Amino acid sequence: MAGGRATEAGRATTAQLVPPTPSTAPAPPAAPKPAPTGLAEAQAAPPLPAPMPRGSPMGSSPGGPGRTGGPLSPPPRQPAKPVEFKTGDHVVYPTHGVGTVQGIESMSAAGHTLQVIVVTFDENRMTLRVPVNKAASSGLRKLATDGAMKEALDTLRGKARIKRTMWSRRAQEYEAKINSGDPVAIAEVVRDLHRNAGQPDQSFSERQIYEQAMDRLAAELAAIDRTDKMQATDKLLLHLKQG
Repeated sequence: MAGGRATEAGRATTAQLVPPTPSTAPAPPAAPKPAPTGLAEAQAAPPLPAPMPRGSPMGSSPGGPGRTGGPLSPPPRQPAKPVEFKTGDHVVYPTHGVGTVQGIESMSAAGHTLQVIVVTFDENRMTLRVPVNKAASSGLRKLATDGAMKEALDTLRGKARIKRTMWSRRAQEYEAKINSGDPVAIAEVVRDLHRNAGQPDQSFSERQIYEQAMDRLAAELAAIDRTDKMQATDKLLLHLKQG
């Protein structure tokens, strides 16, 4: 009996000394930590990059050498130097032709005092008053330079350019050229309508526009050459025949 008890006591002691065998099942994964929220999250988040301007590539400044947008805006135009008109000057007004400056007067309008250029037109016995500050925008100008008139005379020698459109449309274009006051544009009207001048198939309105353009161009040429309108007209017809 004593030996059996000793044997059981030894087994109990051995069982206490042997560590327990670990379980072979894997341990469950740890739950992820919640992401920071609120102020802490805003502080921890990296700052967003600044938006790039439209038309500018990455790494280049707007308007710099790497700009790929639209063209650069042109520099502001300098205001044109006002033209001075003196008494006795021959001038051209787009819708009335050649006139003569009679002087500069002061007149009251709507409680304001204006300086106006007084221009007379002998043929139609008309007097025109143009404000000095509106002279350029109204189209009032001095006589054409020798170079501009030479270009107009050379235009008369050119080949007529008749558009294949209705006469009413062409008549509007011709009248717009005449009223522009540009001697080259007026010469184009004379050149294009000269071939039918005096022909039976020429309409009344066509002949009227042709004579108006010829009269405007001859009047300015006569003022430049210091001759009369008849001699200026003969000079224009001579250039037309050379075309």
